[in-house]
Amino acid sequence: MATEAPPPPGGAATRPAQPPTEAFVLTQESAEFGELRRAHRSFAFPLTVAFIAWYLLYVLLSNYAGGLMGTRVVGNINVALVLGLAQFLTTFLIAWFYARHAARRLDPRAEAIKARMENEQRAEADA
Repeated sequence: MATEAPPPPGGAATRPAQPPTEAFVLTQESAEFGELRRAHRSFAFPLTVAFIAWYLLYVLLSNYAGGLMGTRVVGNINVALVLGLAQFLTTFLIAWFYARHAARRLDPRAEAIKARMENEQRAEADA
């Protein structure tokens, strides 16, 4: 789709040149990037599986253990409501835990990779 509008100010002319595709492929194949990917996967995959299992347990209990889920805990609050609210709490805890993990273990590694690629790009541009 073509437009007759001029490009926005500060467009491609002011942006630094992107590294070539080969630089991204080399970075992706590096041990440093592999460590970053392992650090992410070793955290994300187990937590995802655990949360899905926890969610499915709640669904299965809701469907097949109505007596248990209907058990009153305090007043009109039953086990189903407590476990349902625990789903929300678990979601927020996982998000907080991931943000903390990313800030401590992933972001510094990703920043180092980015800085190395930018330095290589500058060195090639200066040559």
